[in-house]
Amino acid sequence: MKNSGYVVLVIILIFLLGKACIRRDIPETQIQKQEVQQEKLTLDFYPANRKNVTINGVDYIQTDLPAGKFGGTMINSTIGEGPKTFNPFNSKDATSSTFADIMYDGLVTIDPVSGQYIPKLAKSFEISGNDYIVHLRHGVKWSDGKPITADDVYFTWKNIILDGYGNTSTRDSISVSGKLPTVQKLDDYTVKFTTPEPFAPFLASLSTPVAPKHIFEPAVKKGKEFFDTFMSTNINPKDLVTSGPFRMVEYVPAQRAVYKRNPDYYMINSKGEKLPYLDKIIYLIVGDANNEVLKFEGGELDVIGVKGSDVPRFKERQTHGDFSMINLGPDTGTMYLSMNLNDRKDENGKPYVDPIKGKWFRDLNFRKAVDLVIDRENMVYNIANGFAKPLFTPESLNSIFLNEELKPYPRDVEKAKEFLRASGFTWDKKGRLRDKDGNRVEFDLLTNAGNSEREAIGVMVKQDLEDLGMKVNFKPIEFNSLVNKLLSTYEWDMVVMGLTGSPLEPNGGKNVWLSNGALHMYNQRKPAEAGVNLLPWEKELDYLFEKGATALSFEDRKKYYDRYQEIIYNEKPMIYLYSPVRISAIRNKFKNVYPTSLGGIIHNIEEIYIDTGGGNGHN
Repeated sequence: MKNSGYVVLVIILIFLLGKACIRRDIPETQIQKQEVQQEKLTLDFYPANRKNVTINGVDYIQTDLPAGKFGGTMINSTIGEGPKTFNPFNSKDATSSTFADIMYDGLVTIDPVSGQYIPKLAKSFEISGNDYIVHLRHGVKWSDGKPITADDVYFTWKNIILDGYGNTSTRDSISVSGKLPTVQKLDDYTVKFTTPEPFAPFLASLSTPVAPKHIFEPAVKKGKEFFDTFMSTNINPKDLVTSGPFRMVEYVPAQRAVYKRNPDYYMINSKGEKLPYLDKIIYLIVGDANNEVLKFEGGELDVIGVKGSDVPRFKERQTHGDFSMINLGPDTGTMYLSMNLNDRKDENGKPYVDPIKGKWFRDLNFRKAVDLVIDRENMVYNIANGFAKPLFTPESLNSIFLNEELKPYPRDVEKAKEFLRASGFTWDKKGRLRDKDGNRVEFDLLTNAGNSEREAIGVMVKQDLEDLGMKVNFKPIEFNSLVNKLLSTYEWDMVVMGLTGSPLEPNGGKNVWLSNGALHMYNQRKPAEAGVNLLPWEKELDYLFEKGATALSFEDRKKYYDRYQEIIYNEKPMIYLYSPVRISAIRNKFKNVYPTSLGGIIHNIEEIYIDTGGGNGHN
């Protein structure tokens, strides 16, 4: 890497992440009380050294983890109704992204311990000023046997991402001062990206999947409307042309997705044998979290994320069971409550939000009252069983950019009422809250059905808000329907949701905070509405994320990201609830399992194998 500013930034990130990986943001006494097995997460916990090895013209990634046994199946699960698409560039939900990530590789990937971005489809890369030169691996093939070349990379970036096809989140996150990077093919295996100005987070964007040009180009030529439906879940999985370690061979809606080993994947073990070891991965699509737990206990699942409320139950079974529980530390995602601040109208002139309700939601005093009446401590101990910590900022508790000057505060019903009175709200003789025009304060609260944690949060939020005399109609609905309301029709009042995140890079969440971002849910704008009716602090968020991305030193970037957190803390477009501790369970028969707080429990799925001889799941 030739850019010295970038090198300094990476070194700082690695140092700080090293500390973040071993943080424990729940009281030690609570951990002892629950007796959860903890693994020490250190920078050398995942001992893999990977190097490039060329054999018969193919540039492989070679791992030095202990050689394992080939064969067997891992059964995982996902909650809800399943993915909305198999097109990685159209994905707007976690399930679709999970299914796509198994099948499609990017140019780089994140090291699960250090947080550095390391080559994947790229054999190497160089950074010189604003130029990112990527050298592709020779001899790597798509699942239909065609070579993966610079043509695929150029097409992916120029004709899909930069031209604004599908979900524009990646495009949003790499825009600098309204300008986009350029991409150039230098030869069949070399591509150069150039950013408009120095842009620290750009390398992370190169983890975006690469598309097979010969498959995607006909769809692009038919236009964006066609592309939005391209590779829907109705496609025959065997027609999917992919690059990942596993390829989908069967999909039964609302039941399962089956992936088979890619026999020509470009990773090998220390003996020169092609990985992955596992023959199959199966994802069962379960209706809700309770059903998921029952399936794990019944031996139908091999891996599961354990909610804090289920820890005692799993701990009791672990003693005589065939699995181990592992504490991964604070979750990188966040849980929040949000109100719809949209004051615009649809193409028929109908307001997206009832104007009476919209007036409440856009009132800062109303939002402050909602925030203050929420009992986060109660949620932590009654929903997460103590395996969480109250959250007040949009950055997760293990983020190296967390603004620790933003202090927690307790629930305060009386102060919440003072904020409401300041905006003219009153209570009638029956204690029902009314606005200054006499309207009863009543609205719908949504979340995704089947997610027992969010449903429990919704019940508690409803109860807390009723302490202020509000009438809350709590309505869990199917996840894809909820996403449609949030991102397409804008017809919702209040919602409990979660967002995934990265403790390394706030710019990855840029599409949530930019006023024209694809996930700017609390005040979503259609493309034609870009720049319309911007709130003053929305304008400042646009500025902060632009400046934060172009500042190269950690200290300079943190100033901008501290301020963005301060705005959300004060303006409360999204009210953060708590940060859970990630706890996972996995069958002991799986070896080469090295969990990290960044990568999770099966980040190195290519290297994991089955050994029924017993043990604790680690080599």
